Amino acid sequence: MTKTTTAWRRGSAALALGVAITLGGSVLAQTGSSPLFSTCEKDAATPACNAIRGDRAEGWPAQSRAEVFAQHGMVTTSQPLAAQAGLQILKNGGNAIDAAVATAAVLNVVEPMNVGVGGDLFAIVYVAKEHKLYALNASGMAPTGATPEHFASLGYHADPKNWGPSSGMPSGGILTVTAPGSVWGWEAILKRFGTMGFKQVLAPAESYAQGGFPVSQRIAHDWRLPKALPLKGCCTSVDPDSVAAWYIDGKPPVAGQIYRNPDLAKTFRLLQAGGAQAFYHGEIAKALVAKSTALGGTMTLDDLANYHGEWVEPVHTSYHGHEVYELPPPSQDWAALEMINVLEQCVPVWTPGQTLASLGPRSAEYWHLMVEAKKLAYADLIRFNADPNFVKVPIDELLSKAHARSLCGKVDPRHASATGPAGEASGLGDTIVLSTADDQGNMVAWVNSNYSGFGSGITVPGYGFILHNRGGLFSLDPKSPNVIAPHKRPYNTLAAGFVMDGSNPLMTLLLMGGDMQAQGHAQALVNIFDLGANLQMATDMARFRHSQVPNRLVLEQPLYDAVGKDLAAMGHKLGPADSAAMGGFQAIAVSHPEDKARRVYRAGSDHRKDGQAVGW
Repeated sequence: MTKTTTAWRRGSAALALGVAITLGGSVLAQTGSSPLFSTCEKDAATPACNAIRGDRAEGWPAQSRAEVFAQHGMVTTSQPLAAQAGLQILKNGGNAIDAAVATAAVLNVVEPMNVGVGGDLFAIVYVAKEHKLYALNASGMAPTGATPEHFASLGYHADPKNWGPSSGMPSGGILTVTAPGSVWGWEAILKRFGTMGFKQVLAPAESYAQGGFPVSQRIAHDWRLPKALPLKGCCTSVDPDSVAAWYIDGKPPVAGQIYRNPDLAKTFRLLQAGGAQAFYHGEIAKALVAKSTALGGTMTLDDLANYHGEWVEPVHTSYHGHEVYELPPPSQDWAALEMINVLEQCVPVWTPGQTLASLGPRSAEYWHLMVEAKKLAYADLIRFNADPNFVKVPIDELLSKAHARSLCGKVDPRHASATGPAGEASGLGDTIVLSTADDQGNMVAWVNSNYSGFGSGITVPGYGFILHNRGGLFSLDPKSPNVIAPHKRPYNTLAAGFVMDGSNPLMTLLLMGGDMQAQGHAQALVNIFDLGANLQMATDMARFRHSQVPNRLVLEQPLYDAVGKDLAAMGHKLGPADSAAMGGFQAIAVSHPEDKARRVYRAGSDHRKDGQAVGW
C-alpha cells in the first residue's frame, strides 16, 4: 500500500466514523420527537419538510449559494468528496488534467450509478501555454457481432413508434454494452497533458473504494439497479452480480450509510500497477469478456485490445461576441450550437423589436421560443448525427448562420409545432460532469458516463464495476445513419463545452442528463449571455426539458406554476413537473487569464445535485 493511499484511507475512515450513527437518512432521536437530520426522502411528514425556505441576504433572493472564487485552482462536480480529491491533487502539485482524472475516479466510487471504468468519456482541454483547445472522444465501439441481423435473430427490430436514437434496442443488458473507453481516455489525457500517473491520481478513489464512504443524499435517492436479464426479451430481472456489488444486505444504501467496494479498489490497484494495458489486455479484459460471453454477448478480447479513442476538433459558433465550442459528432453536443444560432437569427424575426432579454424568463413567449428553437436543432440532430467514421455528417452547413436563418419560417411564434409522427422513446441518461482549473491557467471540461443509471445493469464479478449501456442509443432502423454495426460508435448524448474570447479562455460549460445536455447547454448560455446571470444563478434558474420523439415538454415546478398554463394553451404537450429531469450543471469561468497575479476563477455547481465547487 502506498503512502498516498494510506493517507487518503485515514481521512475517509475518519469521515465515515463521523456519520456512522445515521440510519435510513435520519439520525435516531429521543422517543416522541421528529427524526434528526431528515432528508425528507422517507420521512416527508417531518415538519421541517414543509418549512418555508428563506432568502439570501443579498443579490438574487432565489440563488442557492454564492459562486466560489479562488486564484490558484478550482474543481467543481456533483459530489463533495470527489471535488475535494481533485483539489488535493492540485494542492499536491498536480495540474488541472491530473485533478480531472482523480475527481472522475472518485466519482466511480461515490456516484457509481452515473460513471465507471466501464463507461464513456469526452473532454475539452484548454492548454494555457498553447492558447489552444483539444477535444478527446473516448466513447465506446460496438463489439464484433453487433449487427441488425444478430439483433433480429434475438427478437429485436426497429420500433416504428421511435424514429429517434435507440429505436428497437433493449434498454439494458449485455446487448447494449460497447467496448468501454474511460480507462483509455484517462491514460491518454494524462500522458499528453498531465504531470502525474495512475499511481497518484487513482489513490483517492482506491482509498474510498476499500475503506468506504458515507453515501450522500441525492445519490442515495438515485441508487437503484436496473433490470438487465435475460438476453431475449430483456429486461425483466436484475443481475445477481450487480446486487452483490452494489447493494448492502440486498438493499440499496441510504443517505449517510457507509458503502464499500473492495473489488473496485482491486481494479484501481491493477490500473495503478499496469495502466490501461491491465484493463484492455490483462485479467480485467478476460473477466469482462467472460461475463459478456456467459450472458450471450459478442464482445471479444480483440474488441478490447484494439479499442482506441480519438483526438478530434471541437466545433464552434459565435454568440454575443464569444466563441462557443462544443463536441463534434457522434456527440449530440453540436445541437447546442445550432440552437443558439437559431435563437440569434430567428428571435428578431419571430418577435420584431424584442429580444430574449426584453421578453424575460417570466414570459411564456420566451419559453415558447426557446423550446421551438430546440425542436429545430434536434430535428437536424436526429436526422444526421452518427459516427463520422461511418457516415458523413454535414456539420459545417448545419452550424452555419445561413442554415439557422433558413429555419426561422418553420416556427409559429404563438403556437407549438409538431416534431414528427406521434411516437414514444425512453428518456435515459445519467452522467457525471466536472470541471477543473489550475494555477498555470489550464482548464478542463469533462463528461464521463455509464449512460443510464448503473448502465447496462451488468457487473463484472470480482472487479466491482458496471458495464455501460451506451450501445442502447444505436438504431435498428437500416435507414438510419446511426444503425448499429461492429466497431461503430453510437449516437452519444455526452456534452462538454467551452467558451473563448479570442485566444483567451472565458469558461467551461457542462450540464449532464441524457438528451437534456445540448438543450441544457443552450439554456445556460442564454442565462449568462442574454440574461446576465452569474454561474451559480445560471444553474439555479429554472429549466425545461423537451423530448423530441413524443414531443413532450417538462418544466420544473415553479416554472410550471408560472407559465405552464399559457404554454399548454399554445399547444405544448406538458408532462408532470420534474426537477430530476433537468440534469446537473458545473462550470468554471476565469478573469484576467493572462495575468497570474490578477487571475481569478469563479465556479457554480448545481443545487439539484450533492456537489460543490472548491478552490484554493
